[in-house]
Amino acid sequence: MNPQVTEARPRDREATRERILQAARTLFGEQGYEQVTVRMIAAAAEANIALVGRYFGSKAGLFGAVLQGEPTFSRLFDGDPETLARRLAEYAAERMRHPPDSPILRTLERSAGHPEIHEVVRERLITAVLKPLEARLSGPDAPARARMAAAVFLGIGAMRRRVGPRDPTPADVDRLTAVFEACLAG
Repeated sequence: MNPQVTEARPRDREATRERILQAARTLFGEQGYEQVTVRMIAAAAEANIALVGRYFGSKAGLFGAVLQGEPTFSRLFDGDPETLARRLAEYAAERMRHPPDSPILRTLERSAGHPEIHEVVRERLITAVLKPLEARLSGPDAPARARMAAAVFLGIGAMRRRVGPRDPTPADVDRLTAVFEACLAG
């Protein structure tokens, strides 16, 4: 067996996997989950369509892998626990004004109810929002308190999508701070 061939294959596999991931990120971000097919992704990645299934299991699995590379809320949770409610309120106020910067997170907002990715979205919410927030909360009922704070975020996104963006006022940020303080209170 030629050692060069053995060493080259893993790099080729990894390069192909990465091309598929990048093609999916681009297509999902541009067209949304529903409009993109596995065939489109494979063609854009210049890869055999069977490799999408081999590396990611399904289109939903590929979407989940794309989500893993997206930014999380953890930076909001870091810092002084006393100012957490205010940081969350400021971030939520920005979500009133405009959707997330990431095209994939915008796609997630639009497609979260799609049955194919329901479990992927649920897991992402748990691992990227609920668990990190719970870890930073002291006192009783941290999971319930984290769920309440997440519900506020989700509600703001839903409102913006249905009513349209609104510029938050300083009073809005103060109100949101009070809401997050109530959600997070131990």
